[in-house]
Amino acid sequence: MALRGVWQLQKLIVSYCDWGGSSKGVRAFIESNLPAFKENNPQLEVVTELIRGQHPHLKGFYKNKNERVICVKNLTTEDILLQATRLRNALGRKVVKLKTRHVTKHPSVQGTWTTNLKF
Repeated sequence: MALRGVWQLQKLIVSYCDWGGSSKGVRAFIESNLPAFKENNPQLEVVTELIRGQHPHLKGFYKNKNERVICVKNLTTEDILLQATRLRNALGRKVVKLKTRHVTKHPSVQGTWTTNLKF
């Protein structure tokens, strides 16, 4: 996703094994979908990395020095393309868990309003 017109994902590493069965989808993805993905995203550096004996994964490096790793073992080429697109569209920020369901700068002293109020 672009933040102020600048894509946040800098580099995408596709790691796979040339022998393992869990990398079958990634090997097919590299042959069929990866060249088109590179053409559609010229701002992105895409690197393939051969790691023998390990499950395949996608690793994204963002401009804010964060990285995300997604395991893609036993996934189809369409699912791997979806995960790569999700990495591209993400901002790279850490996931922050909200403490309450209702977020506001000035919380009400009396509590949040609901439609079930009885007078």
